[in-house]
Amino acid sequence: MLFKLSVKNMKKSIKDYAIYFLTLVLGVAIFYMFNSLDSQQAMLQVSQSTRDIIKLMISMLSYVSVFIAVILGLLIVYANNFLINRRKREFGIYMTLGMGRRQISKIILIETILVGILSLIVGIFIGVFASQFMSILVAKLFDADMTEFTFVFSKSACIKTCIYFAVMYLAVMLFNTLTISRYKLINLLTAIKKNENIKIKNPVISILIFILSAVILGYAYYKVTGGVTELNTADKMLGPIIMGIVGTVGVFWSLSGFILRIVQLRKKTYLKGTNMFVLRQLNNKINTTVISMSVICLMLFMTISILSSSLSLQSTLSKQLEEMTPVDVNLYKTAYLPESYQNPRTGKITYYTEEQIEDSREPVSYTLENNGYDLNELKDIVEIPIYTIPGWTMEKSLGDYFETAKAQFSMLAYDSLEPVVKVSDYNKIATLYGQEQYTLNDDEYIVLCDFDSQKVLRDEALKANSEIEIEGKTYHSKYNECKSGFIEMSTSHVNTGIILVPDSFELKEEWTERYFLAANFNAETDEEKEELNKAFTEEDTELFKNLDEKGIALDGMTKISITEASKGLATIVVFISIYLGIIFLIASSAILALKQLTESSDNKQRYTILRKIGCDEKMINQALFRQIAIFFMLPLVLAIIHSTFGIQFAISVMSGLASSEELLPSIIATTIIIGLVYGLYFLATYLGSKNIIKDEE
Repeated sequence: MLFKLSVKNMKKSIKDYAIYFLTLVLGVAIFYMFNSLDSQQAMLQVSQSTRDIIKLMISMLSYVSVFIAVILGLLIVYANNFLINRRKREFGIYMTLGMGRRQISKIILIETILVGILSLIVGIFIGVFASQFMSILVAKLFDADMTEFTFVFSKSACIKTCIYFAVMYLAVMLFNTLTISRYKLINLLTAIKKNENIKIKNPVISILIFILSAVILGYAYYKVTGGVTELNTADKMLGPIIMGIVGTVGVFWSLSGFILRIVQLRKKTYLKGTNMFVLRQLNNKINTTVISMSVICLMLFMTISILSSSLSLQSTLSKQLEEMTPVDVNLYKTAYLPESYQNPRTGKITYYTEEQIEDSREPVSYTLENNGYDLNELKDIVEIPIYTIPGWTMEKSLGDYFETAKAQFSMLAYDSLEPVVKVSDYNKIATLYGQEQYTLNDDEYIVLCDFDSQKVLRDEALKANSEIEIEGKTYHSKYNECKSGFIEMSTSHVNTGIILVPDSFELKEEWTERYFLAANFNAETDEEKEELNKAFTEEDTELFKNLDEKGIALDGMTKISITEASKGLATIVVFISIYLGIIFLIASSAILALKQLTESSDNKQRYTILRKIGCDEKMINQALFRQIAIFFMLPLVLAIIHSTFGIQFAISVMSGLASSEELLPSIIATTIIIGLVYGLYFLATYLGSKNIIKDEE
């Protein structure tokens, strides 16, 4: 009997369950998608190092899934609470007919189990098909071969999803039992007649609070954009974060106090159609949901910022990789080792052997050949020495601008020696890399720098005063700004400064800081290059065994390893960001939807009054639509304003990794994602509210 009653209740309340069911299905589908990557990676044809990166990503996603499960669990409990409150009078009628609290709890238990099973089936079904597109996305991001692509069902992800959501449903069942046990019959029967007490705020105080909140937010925006250089420690970032939270709460607290009064001054607008009713409803909603609206706004802000910044990071890294890895291999080693070295921090003394000292006075090719490596495996070899001149530090390069720079960027190592390269040596590298070549007169130098924040600093210094005295001779910069260029390959533009000097500049051999080699693999196919790449990436090769035995340090990087590491970093960031972003989006949308549905249920009598005074269904539906639309848009609009500055801050923090030029595609993608999920919840909320206000008493 209880089972039949539960099924009948579900059929009758199917529209009330729409938001709850939608949230469960989306949660299950997304949870399955992101936890099924371990099964999908098996069919991807990738290198071992890439496979290791994917395993790391899967491991990190597993930890993130625990956090996601907690958020979804709280959201499901919150959504379920709406359903319980919606049915208070129904439960009161059951009790008047002689049904006990235990039997009512059993009915709710059966309904929860049925909804849970149905949402698991539908969610996993959607997740299984959506995860196939996830495989394609992973393959694209890692440049994997998809020739062996097959339809994959992840048994482990399915089991994990079922276990996690079973625990969530168990928590819901316990919550329902406790809730029902506390209800009194009189409260259940009169619940529909109870409304929240609305306190009207003083409009003058509200306006003052709004202005103060706007000023606080404006100052926080300045701190994370105009004053971003000061935010170099966590404690300094805490201030703008707190100001953002306080300002957001203040804006929503003050809105209900003066928006209605302002519109009331425009009589034609206020008295037109159902505007009076819509505005008063909104005034009451905002007044009673200040904290909820603030939390939703901040969650939407996090969603927009996380998705836009991460997608921009991935796009920027992908585009820069080809430019920043023009050859197959870079190798370098420390030059001119002394007989011994004392660590200034620990006082420990390291003594070098004659073989180590001798090797440090020879180019990289000598080290390779002398330790069993066949140089015929390389082509287009270019070798240059890189110098450091005693006394030529970054502080000296900045000249009179040093004090200003230090005040803005106090964390930089201004006492570090500047890397110095002869212009003819650099031109050899530039020719191989396909970069611009330079010429210098005997009294000129050029600063190469492409790291954005450092470039701005150095450009200001060069404009202020470009003259510098070295070894008794004065040199001046050929240009009043840094020129683009680099020597070592990397994932992005991270060259903080290289000084090019004329060939006539007398550079002493003992100033040689290191020897550098750039070359391509003597191979035609990708498979051949990957095989030659192992000599520099695997520790058990003959080369590294010999180097380790002699204590010779040879460092470097290959195009393949940089590409794999970069794509791995970008993909991990993107996947975790999308995972968190979508969950935050679902949570904020669901809370908004449930708040609106609760209001519609509580205010059903007010819509009945509208009908009695002559409003037709079209006018009522328009009023409801505008009311819900404004309610959904308010936190979103403020979140977009927050994000405008938050994304700028994220780009500044990730300077050299993410580019503002890539923001537009990222913002478009983020807009589509938010539009789909947010729009789906908005539509479900409107239809659900429309159904509620049509119910007869």
